Amino acid sequence: MTTKLFVQAIVKYLAGVVLLGLLLFLPAGTLRYPNGWLLMGLLFIPMLGAGIVMMLRDPALLEKRLNAKEREGEQKEVIRQSGVMFIIAFVLAGLNFRFGWLTLPSWVVHTAAVLFLLAYLMWAEVLRENAYLSRTVEVQKGQTVIDTGLYGVVRHPMYAASLLLFLSMPLILNSIFSFLVMLAYPPIIAKRIRGEERLLKKDLPGYEDYMERVKYRLIPFVW
Repeated sequence: MTTKLFVQAIVKYLAGVVLLGLLLFLPAGTLRYPNGWLLMGLLFIPMLGAGIVMMLRDPALLEKRLNAKEREGEQKEVIRQSGVMFIIAFVLAGLNFRFGWLTLPSWVVHTAAVLFLLAYLMWAEVLRENAYLSRTVEVQKGQTVIDTGLYGVVRHPMYAASLLLFLSMPLILNSIFSFLVMLAYPPIIAKRIRGEERLLKKDLPGYEDYMERVKYRLIPFVW
């Protein structure tokens, strides 16, 4: 662990907390937005714990996760579209609370919170299984095909966990309008997966055989 990596991780973490807070609480017009605080807690408390574990046990993996600069134009566009989607969804959630447009039953919020935490556990398991995970589409030096654990069920379990995380977020925020916006995420992530698999087939030995063994990309028996 280096001081530079530590500072980079802390700065990005705090920037994420501040940005999400602004996107939620400014449109809400108040800090008294319970669902906003619920999401902030569910998102950032486990994230802090995961970051500390990676910093102590695997700083190289943490560094990869902090590197979010895509090189390919198609993947840059995917990141841009995702960013726009998140901004619209979070702002709508705050406005929904502020003006009381439409609320969901409490059981929906609670169920979404449980699903969110389960998706977080899935995300942590994927990080444990695959030391090559980065936030950019690339093939790293010495990388090999991972086909055990969740990778034996679907080829992209990290994206499967992300899908569950992101679709549960607007329900935690008690906003059906935000949920409708987040439905843009499946086609966005499908585009990213197709581009990533083209690269992996070309540059990662054994990946094409792995595709034959594990048929589904994201959701078992669906796609």
